[in-house]
Amino acid sequence: KGSQAFIPMSNQPYLVVVAPKGEAPKPSDLRLFLARGDQGVNYATGVWHHPLLGLESVVDFIVIDRKGPGDNCDVINLNHTALIAELEDCMA
Repeated sequence: KGSQAFIPMSNQPYLVVVAPKGEAPKPSDLRLFLARGDQGVNYATGVWHHPLLGLESVVDFIVIDRKGPGDNCDVINLNHTALIAELEDCMA
């Protein structure tokens, strides 16, 4: 319901999983990115995202989020699995 920014504090790589705005994503909608430990991510309003996934250890983040009444996001459960077939590298 608002944009969200996540800034890593642990200098460890992590995975970012997103899908376009809209209905609950299907496995084919998911996109996976590898982020460096010095790279933050900012989600636009309405973009579906999985919680960030630390790879080598626990990754702590500073979170910049919307303030106001009500929930800031809708939590959904996916009723299917997705296999990581290719990883797009955001390390450049």
